[in-house]
Amino acid sequence: MAYAAIEDVEAGFRALSSEEKQRCAALLEEAAVLIDACAAQAAPERKGLVSCRMVRRLLGEGGQDAPLFPAGATQGSSSALGYSQSWTMNGGSVGELYLSKLEKKLLGAGSRIGAASPLEEMCP
Repeated sequence: MAYAAIEDVEAGFRALSSEEKQRCAALLEEAAVLIDACAAQAAPERKGLVSCRMVRRLLGEGGQDAPLFPAGATQGSSSALGYSQSWTMNGGSVGELYLSKLEKKLLGAGSRIGAASPLEEMCP
């Protein structure tokens, strides 16, 4: 069960080719599994938004106007005649679906700090 439709991914992004639409449908299903594993209790509209963000990041901009760096990169480098490139990725890597810190926060599954002590139960 996907939380977003192909049209949701296209909206505000770009038109997808027929091949990309097939891939998008499969990726939306996979994104739903990842989201449920992390935050099954999240609101459906947030799950849909996060699904779209995950799939868009993986599909990339495409075409001739595509950026020269991978989606999700936080740092990059490029050279010319030496044919050198290097990129630092934020959360996952290019070619895989992942939840960013913001997306985890949107789902209510962000970083939480806490501790419990078994000795506290023994004290009145």
